[in-house]
Order: sequence, then structure tokens, then C-alpha cells
Amino acid sequence: MTDPGHPQPLRVLLVDDQALVRLGFRMVLETEPGLQVVGEAADGVEAVRLAVETRPDVILMDVRMPNLDGIEATRRIVAANPDARIIILTTFDLDEYAFGGLRAGASGFLLKDARPAELTAAIRAVAAGDAAVTGRVTRSMLELFADRLPASGAVTTTDPTAVLTPREREILLAMADGLTNGEIGAKFFLTESTVKTHVGRVLAKLQLRDRVHAVIFAYENGLVET
Repeated sequence: MTDPGHPQPLRVLLVDDQALVRLGFRMVLETEPGLQVVGEAADGVEAVRLAVETRPDVILMDVRMPNLDGIEATRRIVAANPDARIIILTTFDLDEYAFGGLRAGASGFLLKDARPAELTAAIRAVAAGDAAVTGRVTRSMLELFADRLPASGAVTTTDPTAVLTPREREILLAMADGLTNGEIGAKFFLTESTVKTHVGRVLAKLQLRDRVHAVIFAYENGLVET
């Protein structure tokens, strides 16, 4: 039985083909209270296997790896375990590989040279169900790689947002515009707690993993202009 006064640490799986990179991340995480490294993988095949064996709370996933890249590994892990939370590791912002990782089911991306505080904050955010990348960055990425998205003019027989209330649809579009909870609250004269409740309902009704995937959903369904 878990002692409520001593919650279980967040379990993290490290995936990168460079041993020194994994060592650097491990050194940072092992000095942080409440975080535990449960395994390391040097390629995507090993990552998929260890994700099943260790059931980590968060996976740090490189994309450029031998045997199986991080994008396909992310896709397979999420398909096998929809609750998996993955952060793509990239070398620069707005990388097409990071974009591919988000599309495959990752909850955000992180620069490999991120400061320790940024790394641990991203891990905790993703484990809590939030996204490790802002809506504005997601929107910029979608605009940059808009040609990779399905044509927004495709004919559909149903409205994908029909399950939402008018207010929830407004919240979804505001998220797609990259607004934070505070900015959404100011726009619609709502408290941040009320906005957070609406966001949770939007994600639940549309069966979306987090805010990043709400933005992707809006773009894929032609709800915003690219």
C-alpha cells in the first residue's frame, strides 16, 4: 500500500542512442526528489520493449535512432498504451521530427540542451496530464508543416465538435489560437479554474490526450485557417 505521505516517484524511461546523453539526463533526474529512472534504451525497438516491461510514467524519446526511429516508436507505444506520456527530444525548435512526434502521440518536445529545471518541469507537467509545449509553439509548428496535414476542405458528414457545447467549442478554438488558460479567461470573462474545467471537458468529449492534441485536432478538422 502506498503511504499517502510519501507518494510514489514518477518513473522515467530514457531513450537515446547516445550513451553520454542518457547519462546526462540520468544524472539530472537522479538528483531530483520524486523522479526515478527505470530504464534506458538505445533505439526504438528497445524503447517499445522497455515501455511494456517498465510501464514508465514519462518517456524521454530521441527521434534519430537506428533500427526504429523515435516517431515510429512513439506511435507503437501509444497504440499499445494510450495512457503513455512521451516527450520528444530534439536539437532545435520547430523541428519536423518533433512535429512528427506530436502527430504520433507525444505530449510535447524538449530541446536536448534544456536546463535541468526545464527538464524536470516538463516531466512533471506531462505526468500530470498537461502538455510540455505551449499552444503557440504547437500552432507555429502546424503552420510551418501545414502541408503534412489532411486537406481542411475535405467533405465530412458530421461535425467533429457536435458533442461540445457552444462555450466548449469557443474554448477549443481559443486553445487552437495558442491562448493560455489565463488569456482564455480574460477573453471570455471566466476564472482560470472555470477555464480549466472547460478544457478538461473538451479533451474528454473529443478523446484528446492534452492541449497539444486539441490544437492538432482543430487544424486537422479545418476549424482554424493554416
